[in-house]
Amino acid sequence: MSGRTRRLTMAQALVEFLANQYSERDGREQRLFAGCFGIFGHGNVAGVGQALQQYGAGGSRGAPGAPPEEQGLRYYQARNEQGMVHAAAGYARQRNRLATFACTTSIGPGATNLVTGAATATANRLPVLLLPGDVFASRVAPPVLQQLESPGGPEVTANDCLRPVSRYWDRINRPEQLPGSLLEAMRVLTDPAETGAVTLALPQDTQTEAFDYPEELFRRRVWHVARPVPEPAALARAAEVLRAARRSLLVAGGGVIYAEATDALLALVEATGVPVAETYAGKGSLPYDHPSALGAIGATGTDGANAMAREADVVVGVGTRWSDFTTASHSLFANPEVRFVNLNVAPVDAFKHDDSLDVLILTGAGVGALLTPIRRTA
Repeated sequence: MSGRTRRLTMAQALVEFLANQYSERDGREQRLFAGCFGIFGHGNVAGVGQALQQYGAGGSRGAPGAPPEEQGLRYYQARNEQGMVHAAAGYARQRNRLATFACTTSIGPGATNLVTGAATATANRLPVLLLPGDVFASRVAPPVLQQLESPGGPEVTANDCLRPVSRYWDRINRPEQLPGSLLEAMRVLTDPAETGAVTLALPQDTQTEAFDYPEELFRRRVWHVARPVPEPAALARAAEVLRAARRSLLVAGGGVIYAEATDALLALVEATGVPVAETYAGKGSLPYDHPSALGAIGATGTDGANAMAREADVVVGVGTRWSDFTTASHSLFANPEVRFVNLNVAPVDAFKHDDSLDVLILTGAGVGALLTPIRRTA
């Protein structure tokens, strides 16, 4: 590092940092944050609001007239806090979790309105960054407007509601705490297995405090989204199970789409004829009119998909978290000899059936990893 610093408020440093974050997979880069939704009021207008005005796109440090990818963080006006988190999650899903939005709110009702959207994003492994204002870290002014006064202690605020629905949560009580927390937040947002809602609670006085931040913090930083290679031993065990299958079924979840593996899935189906059922998140992973496409599965599934699920002796789950709708509350796969092969970047998503079932995990495997052993079986 050069040792050079820039004196910025904590909020200005935050905006500058977010504008320079990129994600990359398979050699393709894109801005991690397409912009920031915001509703301003008590707790964020003088901090994040000022920083977005000065250092965001079109501001004095936002490179006016430059290409969009070279401008600062763009602000988008929102009308409802919950709605802007849902919009950010929807955008992240459409971008295969490689890009998202930040969302900033005031303290109090503005912050608690984020809870439902945060829970939805975390449950569905969709990256969103939440930046709610918080009460004074210095405690010189409480109780302030909209402050949650807790008899259990002054550290409890409305933002603590977001702890259980966030994959990463922190409160920035001092400006020098920002760099470390930002790097942890980006790590979670760009990890397919860990991603979800990330909350950085921002006390309103800390947002406006100046600090000498290292110039290195604001460099262009590219976060690589990896495609982990499956363990050879696990792949061999999966191939053994698949070769013995008589009535196999593949359940395609959202991971097929997020991993951009729809072509690999189609190739596998063309090579083997394996029938494919889809979860809600996996809808569209196989063309709807393909002879092997069974449509939806589970509590709201088609008769054909559910009939095959009840008889299947081997079920290949690709990128699905096996929710209650997909499994009809663990009642759907009724064959007493059924075995499961799960392809998923998150091992936790492979252990949601009864312990008596044979669960084989190929952590990080893509659909194409099974193409060769299944070809041999066919």
